[in-house]
Amino acid sequence: MSKSIKTLIKLSKFNVDEKRRVLLALQEREEQIIDEIKRSEEQLAEEQRIAAEDSTGAGFAYGAYAKSWLGRREQLFRMLDSVRAEIITARDAVAEAFSELKTYETVLKERERRAREEADRKEQTFLDEVGLNMFRQRETP
Repeated sequence: MSKSIKTLIKLSKFNVDEKRRVLLALQEREEQIIDEIKRSEEQLAEEQRIAAEDSTGAGFAYGAYAKSWLGRREQLFRMLDSVRAEIITARDAVAEAFSELKTYETVLKERERRAREEADRKEQTFLDEVGLNMFRQRETP
């Protein structure tokens, strides 16, 4: 019985590790999107500066760039919202898997505690019997 619970614990640990890897990958993707948003905002500021300096050349094309940038920015924020929703789901999955692991570990510890108590009880019963027999042998002439 103990062997099967230990197998469940191993599988559960593997499951927790897999779910943590998924969560980590999602968190890394979130950071990438945030970095991309920051870079695009910095690039927009640079384009605005260039357009302000050269209103006839670069300034003329700035309107199309700004429109394109707004579309890309909106797309990035949708991606960020989506990844954040996935992160919440992944965190819940990790918590659930971890809870399951802890349940199995608790069951194993309880079984081991009961087995130790049973072994201790049997040993005490044996020692009591040995002591009682020794006492009887001394008392019998």
